Amino acid sequence: METLAVVLEEPQRLSFRTLGLQDAGDDDLVVEVDYSGVSTGTERLLWSGRMPPFPGLGYPLVPGYESVGRVIGAGAHVRARLGETVFVPGSTAFIGARGLFGGAARTLVAPSARIPSIAEGLADKGILLALAATARHAIAAGGGPPPELILGHGVLGRLLARIVVAEGHAPPTVWETNPARRDGALGYAVIDPAEDARRDYRCICDASGAANLLDQLIPRLARGGEIVLAGFYDTPLSFTFPPAFMREAKIRVAAEWAPEDLAAVTRMMGDQSLPLDGLITHHAPPQDANDAYHQAFTDQTCLKMVLDWRGV
Repeated sequence: METLAVVLEEPQRLSFRTLGLQDAGDDDLVVEVDYSGVSTGTERLLWSGRMPPFPGLGYPLVPGYESVGRVIGAGAHVRARLGETVFVPGSTAFIGARGLFGGAARTLVAPSARIPSIAEGLADKGILLALAATARHAIAAGGGPPPELILGHGVLGRLLARIVVAEGHAPPTVWETNPARRDGALGYAVIDPAEDARRDYRCICDASGAANLLDQLIPRLARGGEIVLAGFYDTPLSFTFPPAFMREAKIRVAAEWAPEDLAAVTRMMGDQSLPLDGLITHHAPPQDANDAYHQAFTDQTCLKMVLDWRGV
């Protein structure tokens, strides 16, 4: 098999070309992709060449881990899944390029166990499943109170705030320094950090990925409060010790989602208890991936870029 794919040949150089695909095994699915999302976190680091050392990292690679499509082929053990609408978090089945994370291609081969079914009516909004599961993991994994303060009103910050509200918790406050990104709030407040005098937050969640914020956040904690790092950081993080000592501050790193997070947000997206309106702002054909990726990483009006593969 072959597929058209977006290939990051080297930092800041994308191509759109044909790659070979490994044959599907008995437990694999073959998915024809309709939409794939562009991540402004991890994919920006891959594109810029600033991604810290990571298992499997190397060029050329197929980026992307947010793909939605239909099952058009299935191995002997999973034939019942033919025709399903599914979310694919990437593939490693390419010949001639690494699959890190391997979602930006017209056809994907991946294990059935890694591919959840989603509601067909979600269409391009289905690409938000991984980011929503990441947000839910940041909220739920620590077992403590939900975020009362969220930094950043990009897509991750908005999903964090919407999930907090959807799960019945008190609406969080969101800090956003860019006035152009303060709209789109649903049931919570988005403010300039300079307007916030509060210093007793039990849980603060950073969705900005800025590495220099700990000294700004720690004085905002209540005693025993927690800072959750939900971004991806390419430079070392540090903080001044005495303020953290005085508050017995906790710092938690939120990594990839767990299966229960994926199941929870799949259910919430299916029954529409988690609103997804306004999160996808731009679309482009994959042939224009070079311009689309550049816009996704540099245009502050672009919350989420989606490549539309249906015409390929």
